[in-house]
Amino acid sequence: MDLINNLGLGFATVLTPENLMFSFFGVLLGTLIGVLPGLGPLVAIAVLLPFTFGLDPVSSMIMLAGIFYGAQYGGSTTAILINLPGEASSIVTTLDGHQMAKRGMAGKALATAAIGSFFAGCVATILIGVFAPPLAALAFRFGPAEYFSLMVCGLVVSVALSNGSVLKAVGMMVLGLILGLVGTDVQYGVHRFTFGVSELSDGMSVAAMAMGIFGLGEIIRNLENTGERRFSVSKITSLMPTREDMKQIFAPMVRGTFLGSFLGVLPGGGALLASFSAYALEKKIARNPEEFGAGAIQGVAAPEAANNAGAQTSFIPMLTLGIPSNPVMALMISALIIQGIEPGPAVINDHPELFWGIIASMWIGNLMLLVLNLPLVGLWVKLVSIPYKVLFPIVIVFACIGVFSINNTPFAIFTMAGFGVFGYVLRKLECEPAPMILGFILGPMMEGHMQRALLISRGDVSVFVREPISATLLVVAAVTLLITILPTVRKTREVALVDDE
Repeated sequence: MDLINNLGLGFATVLTPENLMFSFFGVLLGTLIGVLPGLGPLVAIAVLLPFTFGLDPVSSMIMLAGIFYGAQYGGSTTAILINLPGEASSIVTTLDGHQMAKRGMAGKALATAAIGSFFAGCVATILIGVFAPPLAALAFRFGPAEYFSLMVCGLVVSVALSNGSVLKAVGMMVLGLILGLVGTDVQYGVHRFTFGVSELSDGMSVAAMAMGIFGLGEIIRNLENTGERRFSVSKITSLMPTREDMKQIFAPMVRGTFLGSFLGVLPGGGALLASFSAYALEKKIARNPEEFGAGAIQGVAAPEAANNAGAQTSFIPMLTLGIPSNPVMALMISALIIQGIEPGPAVINDHPELFWGIIASMWIGNLMLLVLNLPLVGLWVKLVSIPYKVLFPIVIVFACIGVFSINNTPFAIFTMAGFGVFGYVLRKLECEPAPMILGFILGPMMEGHMQRALLISRGDVSVFVREPISATLLVVAAVTLLITILPTVRKTREVALVDDE
């Protein structure tokens, strides 16, 4: 009954003209961002973050959430029709979705993607409502030591699940932790690593950093591609899948939903990992795996369900524990802090209309997306033809306005520009910036919990291994890091032995 009453509170919060408008604007903008290559929900949320200062907390979070899961819908449209994924999590959809389009089944592929995303979104929303409150209740038993160990475990898992070199990912995580130390020490009130720059006394702006690394850095990288974008849009026929098609996609859709829901909760997980994992699972258990890559409808249903489920369940650790599972959730935490709300288990009790309002908005938002995406397919495809030389200046202008409005100082713009160049260098060095952002967000929180734990224990560091939950989390982190690093070390040694021979 509590769940029903809470959902009733959520729907009562969302079903107001103002919140419905923000939900619609969020999913509409999310679809647009998902369609346009080179942007993505992270850039959009980073740009809009300063503009949420004057909004009601519930309205702002509903809008930002809609942008995130709306981008998962939009990315599949261009992935299927023109073999160009607008969002990274839709890369897998190109493998079979575009092949279906080339065979005259574009409408069927689009409908499959929309149905899979809608189904996954609805199920994931139920899972959030069911599992988030017990997790928040468990979190009330956590002390400073447990929270510190939980964040250590989260950072290690994010490194383990990141792409590319493990050692580079560890280096990026450590760099993020160091950057998070810039500013004023909360415990002693002294400035650290500010180098006499007064603007750094409050620390670096996460919005400026995120917009620089993920926004300007991506723009600079895209400017290297001087070739013109010429697309041949596949003809769209019937958008209604047959009964046989529904039989084929139902099981993959269910498996993708639950796999994506699980991976979305993990630090470093989310939509991208979920879509790749779901596709790999379907191909492995398929009776005819050779059909994958040649237009298998299961290859569209599973990853599209998984990426939407992963996007939505990543809200669980963010809302209940205050732990971001990916960079987008890190910005969501920043949005809550901007509104004066401390992320963590107290959100459910202290701000129930916010928590349950976000959950209810996901149902409404997914319904809006289902209605929006299929009838407006032609419009979304035309947007891709916008010349990049017109698109990127608009993004830069909005980014500059956004970061300037944070403190009304040009220093934020210079910070964004500096991190933009740094983000471009990271891409050239094949270093994934996501662990750095997570380290930057979690670093100050980890430091605060560590200091409180040591004060309570009077400087006894064994408090981190004396508490059972804390010790278990640290063991999980150590084992995960060991399992992740050992193959890399072994490979390095084998290469060295070959060179010696």
